[in-house]
Parts: sequence; C-alpha cells; structure tokens
Amino acid sequence: MVEAILSLGGLGLVFGVLLGVAARKFAVEKDPKAVEITEVLPGANCGACGFPGCSGLAAAIAKGEAPVNGCKVGGAAVAARVAEIMGVQAAGDEERRIAHLLCRGGHGAAVQRAKYEGLTDCRSAAAFGSGGKACSFGCVGLGNCVRACPFGALSLGPDGLPVVDKEKCTGCGICVKTCPKGVLALVPAHAKVFVACSSKAPGREVRQVCRVGCIACRICEKTCESDAIHVADNLARIDYAKCSNCGRCAEKCPQKIIVNEQAQEKQAAAN
Repeated sequence: MVEAILSLGGLGLVFGVLLGVAARKFAVEKDPKAVEITEVLPGANCGACGFPGCSGLAAAIAKGEAPVNGCKVGGAAVAARVAEIMGVQAAGDEERRIAHLLCRGGHGAAVQRAKYEGLTDCRSAAAFGSGGKACSFGCVGLGNCVRACPFGALSLGPDGLPVVDKEKCTGCGICVKTCPKGVLALVPAHAKVFVACSSKAPGREVRQVCRVGCIACRICEKTCESDAIHVADNLARIDYAKCSNCGRCAEKCPQKIIVNEQAQEKQAAAN
C-alpha cells in the first residue's frame, strides 16, 4: 500500500516537472504592445475590422500590419489611444458613419409577385425570386441584418423593413456585408438627406413593381444648387462631400424616395 502511494506520488512529481519544463519551452511570448492595445480596444470581437476578434487586430497593429484606426467600433477616441501606444501620430478625426436602408419598398409599397414560404433567410429568399417581391433590387425583409448586428442596432419595422437605431449603430458595417441585396450603406453622421432606393431598373419597370422607387427623372439633379446629386444607372446618388442638407431635392422628388430627416424631425417636433 505504502509502495503504491509512493509510486503514484513519484509519477505525479515527474509529470509535474515535465509539464513545467514544456510550458517554459513552448510558451508563446506576447508582444507587450499587442497586450496593451487589446486592453484599449472595445472587446466587442465583432470582426468588423477583418481580423479574428480584438486580440487579432491588436496583434496586427502591433506588427504594423493594420492601421491604428482599424477599429471602426472604437472610433476616433480609441484610435488616438492606440496611436499613443504605438508612438505615432493619430490620423485626423474620421467622421462617424451610420447604416442606412436604401429601400422604402415595404408592405403596401412594393408589389408582391408570389408568397415566399422558404427559409427565414434573406440569402435563400434572394436566390428564389427576391422572396416573392416583384422588385429584384429591394429589401427582402427577412432580417439577416437584424440577426447579424452585434450591437442590437437594427430591428424589423411594421412594414417589414429594417430600422436602424442611430444611437446604437457603431458603423461597423457588418449589416452592410450581410445584406445579399446591397440595400444597406454607411453614410456620414452629418448627412440628413438620403436616396432610399437601390433600383437600377428603368423608370417604366420601377413603376410596375414599386410605388416608391427612383424613376431616374433627374428632377433632383436639376434642382440641386450644390451639384451634389446625380443620376447614374437609373438611380439618383448623393455626393455627401457637396450636399448641404438643404433638402430641395427631397421636396421636388415626385416619387418621394429622397428622404429629408431634418424636415421629418422638425415636423415631429411641431406635432
């Protein structure tokens, strides 16, 4: 009995020493800067930076393989702290960007050609006739973007279209990458006027499939005094470097697909 106990104790001691030696020999040394940067990053591990989690980005920054402002979620404040750790000058403040939906073709606006009864998945539905919608460019409305957002910034509205909570949106762009239709885009936070359509179909076809689609009439283009909006591929697009948020294009748009949030906020306050 005593011999057995001594034998087991001896084996335990030998294995303990071997494990200790192995741990020292094969230990992976961590870059102190990577450790310090990891502590500064938000810890969301959302992957929006293109690296596997915050520690992956931190390691890449420490090696000089990623920019100090690589974390979109952290924004300018985190970029400044990372730049300080790296001993470099922070880049100029990059304006916060917010996700916006480029479609207004919800229930009652978009023509429904068929009833979709497949998987509750936008990619699957998009592969089979756009989920039954007659418009091949519009939002499918099955919520892939809502489920993908790691910050809870999106929800599905009563018309079946995603709604962005601006306060929660970090501009990480994961919803944009997730959308199979490309109807979500990141726009500068200062922007108040948006073209809520992504259809590149000719106006005649747009009228047949959606009540609020861009028909490429160019009235917005002719109205804008800042030369900030132009029609290309049958779709109006805004240059936010030039747009003054005056909203005249929204006032003149016959289809009402140009949204002026500033005017909407004033109207809501007046009511």
